[in-house]
Parts: sequence; C-alpha cells; structure tokens
Amino acid sequence: MKRKQTSTIFLRLVVFLMGIPVLALCIFWVPEIANFAAELYPDRAYLKYLVLIDLYATAIPFYLALYQAFKLLSYIDKNKAFSELSVRALKKIKYCAITFSILYVLGMPLFYLIAEMDDAPGIILIGMVMIFASMVIAVFAAVLQKLLQEAIDIKSENDLTV
Repeated sequence: MKRKQTSTIFLRLVVFLMGIPVLALCIFWVPEIANFAAELYPDRAYLKYLVLIDLYATAIPFYLALYQAFKLLSYIDKNKAFSELSVRALKKIKYCAITFSILYVLGMPLFYLIAEMDDAPGIILIGMVMIFASMVIAVFAAVLQKLLQEAIDIKSENDLTV
C-alpha cells in the first residue's frame, strides 16, 4: 500500500511538473511567436491573432488531459482503478489528445508560413512531432481504455457468478 502511494505521488509530481513548462511557454514564448509572425508578414496582421488563438487553444486540451491524469492517479490511490471512472478519465484523455492533434493540424499552415519566410524548416518539424506525439497518446489511451473496460466486464461477470 505504501509503495503504491509513493509511486502515485511521484507520478502526480511528474504530471504537475509537465504543466509548468507549458505554462511558461504560454506566458513568455507564445506572444513572441505571434509578434514574430506579424513582423514577417506585416501585410497580414491577422496572423498574429491566428497564432495566438491556435497555440493558446492547444493549451486547453493539454491541461484538461493533465487534470484527467491527475484524477486517474487519485482513483488508483482510492483502489478504484478498475472502475467506470477510470474508463471515463482515459476516454477524456483520448479526446483531449485528438483535439490537441487536430488543433496543430489546423495550425500547420501558420507554421508553414513562418518557416517559409524565416527559412526555418525545423518549425514544421516541431509541429509534426506535436501531432505525432498527441496521436500516439490518443492511441495509447484508447488501448488502455479498451483493456480496462474488458477487465471491468470480466470482473463484473466473476462477481455475478460467485
């Protein structure tokens, strides 16, 4: 019991620490990127707002997924890991990852415009890595969701037969 709580405390700390750099990026780096896009294309001043909207919009599903991961860890602490609550948390994480990926796909033309004008193809690569990573998380959450649902079904069948 003590070892499990220690591991979930460590994982909660990791989840919390994952949010700090993204918050710092949202506060300090995203406005700089938006201003940079506006400087590159002065005739398209609306790009600044599109970049801001897209990058800040991607932070929303990221933080929602972190919150669901935090809830999932609390279910594990309460010995409710094999419950519908855990399945719902994994489902929400999956949807957050898919939304994150879609928002980056929609923002790829903006990344392309910035990369083309600044001659920095790494910007496109960063966007593609974000899309790929979020889709991997979505698939992983879907697989875990399905396995957990099957385990719950088997558990409920065993409870009914005993």
